[in-house]
Amino acid sequence: MSFVKIHNLRVSYGKLEAVRGISFEIPKGEVFGFIGPNGAGKSTTIKVLATLIKPQSGEVTIGGISVPDNPMKIRRMIGYMPDYFGTYEDLTAAEYLHFFAAAYQLPRIDRERAIADVLSLTDLTHKADAAVDSLSRGMKQRLGLARVLLHDPDLLLLDEPASGLDPRARIEVRELLKALKAMGKTIIISSHILHELAQFCTRIGIVEAGQLVAEGSLDDIYSQLGLLQVIHVQVVNLDNAMLEKIRSLPGVENVEQQTDRLAIRMHATETGAEVLLDDMKQLGCRIRMFQPEAMDMETAFMKLTEGKTA
Repeated sequence: MSFVKIHNLRVSYGKLEAVRGISFEIPKGEVFGFIGPNGAGKSTTIKVLATLIKPQSGEVTIGGISVPDNPMKIRRMIGYMPDYFGTYEDLTAAEYLHFFAAAYQLPRIDRERAIADVLSLTDLTHKADAAVDSLSRGMKQRLGLARVLLHDPDLLLLDEPASGLDPRARIEVRELLKALKAMGKTIIISSHILHELAQFCTRIGIVEAGQLVAEGSLDDIYSQLGLLQVIHVQVVNLDNAMLEKIRSLPGVENVEQQTDRLAIRMHATETGAEVLLDDMKQLGCRIRMFQPEAMDMETAFMKLTEGKTA
């Protein structure tokens, strides 16, 4: 059963139709990556789920509860982190979290434990007494994640959580998101950093001009696009008979014999390269090198979209 359900969602700002009939469902415990250019409708869709915008039409439910009809009940179920959020710069990190723990109406007896837990999870325990204003951009993003985790929400809505971060901080946020996934949280995350999304999202939705142009697992999207992946292989005991057997393997589109290797083109899937390696070993290939070319979501994104906005 789907935990998040959006059906034929439409949102307009005056005459501008920002979201034009988007539909998708997310089972509990999955991580849904929302990909698209600026102005595509990602943030608007997330704000509808966060109860900040009322849709013109469409069905939007979380845990079977209508989002537009029950905003206060929904807010207790979600943790929303916008792409940019204000921090109270005169407070320490711990004071900042105490303020929001009170706003979430956490009982006083539970607040210290909850704050200690989220600081530990986001690796900010050593910064508990540091002024928020003194924290780096990456630490502020992690503090924002700590804030939305205080009341242990069922659904996390993360709008560009790695926006503006340096490479090290992006890696830290990515590892934190992997930990949240392992905890079983349902997560919707929008990002332009497509290859990083692909590493931990169970499903991907690509949106452009307010419409969902592709949605599904990575395998589903690769299949929809008919994308091919190139794998470079050196086979020590290669002969003509072996070459023909490789060409006939499942998923192999063609095999180009180069000077010191084979360039094998095959239909792109998450596990395609691993399956090909196993198949070649079963043929008796003695493999010296096996190197798949990077197959990332940028390829899918560029093939699907034209850079249009709503």
